[in-house]
Amino acid sequence: MAIIKPFSAIRPAVGMEEKIAALPYDVYNRQEAKEVVLKNPKSFLAIDRAETSFSDDVDTYADCVYDKAAEMLWSAIEKGDYMTEEKPCLYLYQQTMDGRVQTGIVGCASVDDYQNNIIKKHENTREDKELDRIRHVDTCNAQTGPIFLAYRRNEQLSEIIKNWQKKVPVYDFVSDDGIGHRVWVIDDEAVVAEIQAIFGDIQNIYIADGHHRCASAVKVSLKRREANKDYTGDEEFNYFLSVLFPGDELFILDYNRVLKTLNGMEKADVINKVGEIFTLVETSDEAIKPRKKGQVSMFVDGKWYLYQIPESLLRNDPVKDLDVSMLQDYVLNPLFGISDPKTDKNIDFVGGIRGLKELERRVSLDCQVAFAMYPTSINELFSVSDAGLLMPPKSTWFEPKLRSGLFIHSIK
Repeated sequence: MAIIKPFSAIRPAVGMEEKIAALPYDVYNRQEAKEVVLKNPKSFLAIDRAETSFSDDVDTYADCVYDKAAEMLWSAIEKGDYMTEEKPCLYLYQQTMDGRVQTGIVGCASVDDYQNNIIKKHENTREDKELDRIRHVDTCNAQTGPIFLAYRRNEQLSEIIKNWQKKVPVYDFVSDDGIGHRVWVIDDEAVVAEIQAIFGDIQNIYIADGHHRCASAVKVSLKRREANKDYTGDEEFNYFLSVLFPGDELFILDYNRVLKTLNGMEKADVINKVGEIFTLVETSDEAIKPRKKGQVSMFVDGKWYLYQIPESLLRNDPVKDLDVSMLQDYVLNPLFGISDPKTDKNIDFVGGIRGLKELERRVSLDCQVAFAMYPTSINELFSVSDAGLLMPPKSTWFEPKLRSGLFIHSIK
């Protein structure tokens, strides 16, 4: 019984969308964000990371940074860089990357659905990361970064999406990284109601990416409910900006591991000990990518080793049987002493978007060994979420990332 609500999006004025659309705030460090904004002052990153307007000695989390974000947002709206939809609508947001297409429905999901576990999570959040976005959303009076949600494919929804895409999109551009972006406005109230009714029959939807943004939006809502004891539930702060994709269209990349030390072992020991736990399939001087679930490749001492995880190690558990869990429990913890990968300084994580060459580079630079994973599947994510469990850190890397600035949800 998922609730999806239409809203009057604040969105770029036609012709401004390409300049405004920006990658999520958390893919950049401060210096990188500053360089992007310097090159393109209209980038939404200037608002999402308002510390770029200040000298480096100003704290990223200072009050003036959040005040500046709000001032820049509403000033840009006033100047006409953005327009506000005349009536509540839903939207379609299509992304194309390397010939693969994913199309999501943009609307507002319900805070109560999140609280009641209709919207399912698979990841813990960190309070410090939440606090930053809580202050950003609260001060701006707007949700500026959409939450990436997924649902199991529904043929009725697919048909509605396909038919609506026959219309002319309001935005159609290719960003600097080669990803295509198209947006359609669903302004027909009957079609909006039909989409809402279909989601009303869907038992669960899932957070694919954006757990911190989601938790922050919910906490701002709860704070406002506390301040407005007579709230009705219809206020905009009871909903959060989301894009909902059918799970089978999503592309999850591998999330790989590099270790800085060998925990006192020689390189030959590492090769021998891993070979005693997992079954060696092949070795090569060239990079070997795992080809299926249950395979892991290792790069050490200038050589690649492909292993198969024996079926005898499976534990009939949706979390423990994830490849990242098997590597953690059978190799990283017992051999390298990494009991908590969230906090251990010996491990670093490399998104699959960077390729296996990046693992080789890290091993030549500041690490001793690298492990390349087979990507976690969307069905594994659904299974973990349905079981009410949590995935290990850095289990999934979604591409392409949703752009910020194309849809803004006012909670004034």
